[in-house]
Amino acid sequence: MSTSGTVDRAFRSALYDTGDDTLDTGASLLAADPAADAELARRGEDLVASAWQRGWQPADVVRVVRRELDETHARLAGSLIRAQALRDGRVRGARWQAQVAGLPTSEAAARADRFSYATAVLELYRLLLRLPALEPLDEAAGAGEPPGGRERKPESRMLGRIRALLAKAEATGFPEEAEALSAKAQELMARHSVDEALLAARAAVTEGPDAVRIGVDPPYEQAKAVLLDAVAAANHCRAVWNEAFGFSTVVGFASDLEAVELLYTSLLVQATGAMTRAEAAQRAGGRKRTKTFRQSFLAAYAHRVGVRLAAAAAEVPVGEDLLPVLASREVAVGERMDRLFPETTTTRLRGVSDAAGWEEGSRAADAAQVRGRKRLP
Repeated sequence: MSTSGTVDRAFRSALYDTGDDTLDTGASLLAADPAADAELARRGEDLVASAWQRGWQPADVVRVVRRELDETHARLAGSLIRAQALRDGRVRGARWQAQVAGLPTSEAAARADRFSYATAVLELYRLLLRLPALEPLDEAAGAGEPPGGRERKPESRMLGRIRALLAKAEATGFPEEAEALSAKAQELMARHSVDEALLAARAAVTEGPDAVRIGVDPPYEQAKAVLLDAVAAANHCRAVWNEAFGFSTVVGFASDLEAVELLYTSLLVQATGAMTRAEAAQRAGGRKRTKTFRQSFLAAYAHRVGVRLAAAAAEVPVGEDLLPVLASREVAVGERMDRLFPETTTTRLRGVSDAAGWEEGSRAADAAQVRGRKRLP
């Protein structure tokens, strides 16, 4: 039998029927025919390419594989995506290339045995085959854009300084030092955002807003999605959470999106550290903390941070020369959001019932190193 015939039989048995028996049958066929490996890999690359056509990106695929399967399958997916990238005829942007470069991989030598390997591959292919269509983020507003999204500019020295400041704020054990470092980072973020907006206006740049997907990982993903939404709103962006696939899509201009990613990541680190300390204090007091405590803690943290950011944004004066620039950008972000998501729904936070967790989360949010984005006059 030809190698193509072996793969065809394995696929008919395993991919189009979800039963365990059919999966074992397909894996047995592949395990017994080493010559079919190359064809099996080629078919997998085709499945990956099909996922790109349905709006998925490399990080999205690996994220959903981790959620639905496990790390072994995620590594197989990473290897498959990297192999497909070598023969991908489309020009991809820097963000896409960075996602590919950061993927986990699986070496063939690490395979436990041919049957186990074939089983894992077929389980992965089942998932890839059933991925639904997502909003195509690479269809940005600007005409004539290269496939795969606009090319990102090299990171500026300003963003490098912001990253360094936030890293120090997260690492230090001294609240006063963390506050000073994060406050400086916020000041630089605001300056960078305003400078980018004014430069674009003066140069008559017609680029529209971008869209990125940011992972919102379990546990307590609802509270994390609320936190990301608050950070996005404070940075002139808008976010929509996809609970099923574990990410939020954030729409905004490039410099603001980078600020959102930086600040959201930093706040998550700070929240996790504060929650760990709060739980230790609760245990020292003889009270056992639960999942409900942690859910309530993070929900309160996200809510309070959102209130602080919104209040700070309302108090910051905006120069008259900047108002038209920001207004036009807000309209552009809204229009892009409406094109991507013509219909959205709201949801309620679940599992928020622990009063101690809520109080500790609110207290931690008040102590979090967050300030409103100051604007240049």
